[in-house]
Amino acid sequence: MKLYYSHNLNPRVAVATARYLNAPVEYVRASPRSPGQIDAFRTLNPNALVPVLVDGDERLWETDAIACSLSGLAGSDFWRIGPETAEMIKWISWSAYHLTRAADPLYFHRVVMPTFSDAPPDAGLMAQSLQDFREHAATLDVHLAQRVWLLGERISYADFRVATCLPFAEGAGLPLEDFPNVKRWHDRLLQIDAWRDPFSGLD
Repeated sequence: MKLYYSHNLNPRVAVATARYLNAPVEYVRASPRSPGQIDAFRTLNPNALVPVLVDGDERLWETDAIACSLSGLAGSDFWRIGPETAEMIKWISWSAYHLTRAADPLYFHRVVMPTFSDAPPDAGLMAQSLQDFREHAATLDVHLAQRVWLLGERISYADFRVATCLPFAEGAGLPLEDFPNVKRWHDRLLQIDAWRDPFSGLD
């Protein structure tokens, strides 16, 4: 199997998951939107995006689907199957539509864009994104007050997914210090090598 990836947010989660599960994959760094590569990459993913998991003639794209597949192949409950599945999916969905969506403009304009342009971001967009992030981080902070992990005492893929933007908190200006339970939880995640530095030794 080959896992095509880049250093962007979603591929980072896919690589972290694969390395946490010790998945038997070959890691292939890709730039599918680079000039001259986009058409060729559409044979792997019609969206011309990473991550993509290739296993023989099978192509699987989208981070959550890849995590589900790799967890099953590893015989792990990292992707919960059973009574906790709905709760895990709830947090995955919540991350996509709330916390990560709020943090994404802050990450993009403060971490990614400065490598391409020195144009200032729209101040209104940044202020609204920060306000939204604070609102959703407060929800997460309350949930984590009496919990080790999102689903209780054992880590799950929901923890990786909800934390998608948090490794970039300093550069993106995400005020984790205002949410002590979130910070405590993410500090625990950062003790996991696969999460702290998923690209170690790959590039």
